[in-house]
Amino acid sequence: MPLKIGFKRNEKNGVVFYTIPSFEETGVVKHLFTTRIGGVSKGKYASLNLSLKRFDIKEEVYENFKIICAVGEFTCQNMVFSDQVHGNVVRKITYEDRGKNFGGSDIVGVDGLVTDEREIPLVTFHADCVPLFFLDPVKKVVALSHAGWRGTVARIGPNTVEVMKREYNSNPKDILVGIGPSIYKCCYEVGEDVAERVKEAIGDWKEVLVKKSDGKWLLDLQHANYIELVSSGIPDENITVSQICTSCNLEFYSYRRDKGITGSMAAFVELK
Repeated sequence: MPLKIGFKRNEKNGVVFYTIPSFEETGVVKHLFTTRIGGVSKGKYASLNLSLKRFDIKEEVYENFKIICAVGEFTCQNMVFSDQVHGNVVRKITYEDRGKNFGGSDIVGVDGLVTDEREIPLVTFHADCVPLFFLDPVKKVVALSHAGWRGTVARIGPNTVEVMKREYNSNPKDILVGIGPSIYKCCYEVGEDVAERVKEAIGDWKEVLVKKSDGKWLLDLQHANYIELVSSGIPDENITVSQICTSCNLEFYSYRRDKGITGSMAAFVELK
């Protein structure tokens, strides 16, 4: 069977967000990927900015989290945030990690989170980089990873699968994956240095890189992660690829399109 194309667009109480149909069908998980629509932030950060690392008003960011937690029915006080450094470290999250979010967290240098605990929303942040959602509905395990080009060539996706196998005895054939909205091949121009790193990491690199007439390259990060995940044992039919571009689609923040002055979306996943 071929991989699945397309996340589902939803709107609730004025908030626009995306979900993965295969995840919804299991009935064991709450999840979503946010857009910029439905919050209280203003100006360049309008309106559902979820990052405190920008120059937004922190009280408005907190309010945005309350809004999205209400929409997604997440256990807001238990949220656990990643501390993203464009690496490939994946951390196991336990009951003791509940509430490691806005401050005082010891989660440092981590781009992936995985847990089998209920009622702990895992959260990663994105403004062009690829959100990777993982669900093992058999062992009841969820994970999220943040994959920019550096994380992709460092195999953050396969590393997440390995942690699920090692810590929870997950079988890759059971794992469902969603490759979410990110800057897409239509807009993601990279130089020769990045292209060479991708060529070294991706065996089928001609499927993810297209050379332009000016010597630059267009990179398909979503498909690069798909190739890596298939190589780690995830069946084609278990993978849903959004094929949504955060740069083209004005529903989203885009670091590159907005020249760094922008907000951030977030990926959420929580076992019921």
